[in-house]
Amino acid sequence: MIRYEGTLYRPPSEADSLILQATIGCSYNECSFCAMYREKRFRVRPIDELAREIEWAARVEPRVRKVFLADGDALIAKTSFLLELLARLRVAFPNLQRVSCYASPQALAVRKVEEMTALRDAGLVLYYLGIESGDDPTLERLRKGVDSAEMIRVAKKAHEAGVKLSTMILLGAGNRVRSLEHARNSARVVNAIQPRFVSTLVMTPVEGTPLWNEAERGEVDELSPLELARELREFLAALELGESGGTVFRSNHASNYLALAGTLPKDQARLVAALDQVLTDPRAGRFRPEWTRGL
Repeated sequence: MIRYEGTLYRPPSEADSLILQATIGCSYNECSFCAMYREKRFRVRPIDELAREIEWAARVEPRVRKVFLADGDALIAKTSFLLELLARLRVAFPNLQRVSCYASPQALAVRKVEEMTALRDAGLVLYYLGIESGDDPTLERLRKGVDSAEMIRVAKKAHEAGVKLSTMILLGAGNRVRSLEHARNSARVVNAIQPRFVSTLVMTPVEGTPLWNEAERGEVDELSPLELARELREFLAALELGESGGTVFRSNHASNYLALAGTLPKDQARLVAALDQVLTDPRAGRFRPEWTRGL
């Protein structure tokens, strides 16, 4: 059977995927807002352990079509390891259509374009990249370990390799003082990257993180639903997407107050107009009740 270590995390769109814990934890693990892997020591799991789990999963559910490689930084593992893992998955699951993983900017920095191309050809076709912000002071505060120029550079490597990117932006990450700069600079970075998917989450302090400690000291602004809607409106209005055929946008993560969806640029005017209506008449917003939100 499959043996998971600690709490398991995956993107919402991987709900019906087989989750395979190729690595434990996150090799970077310094982001101020993230509590997901604080209790784990990063390591790559032995291939023979994973092979046994793949064999078991193939017996139980041979019709698997999607696999997500956990934990937070599987792409940092050696290319030879990942290629062998992908080969075993292809043999085990004849209907396999896609393999995906989280990709930190640090992992993207060390992966060569040729390596990512080989991994894409072997089935690893989608990376989830947490941009969080395109605003350099905000990125520094979040301890992402990169500035916006480096984020763009490493993401373009994945694009050059033909890998699809699903990117995330943290609404509220700039506090009130940099809310507009955060929104507009995040759009600037997304425009440069031209990802296939982009989604928003609301920054939420989690106990056990540096961000939580900042919040306890009163250094983190809790933006209101209207302030977050204004920030989201500025972000969406500044996007210039469509070079790769269109970008799927979602704000349906449980942390958001507003659940919006569309394809950009086709639905951009509609989404901005919907947010303008909310800002003009908050009763039109249909904000999620606080008790329904979460991480």
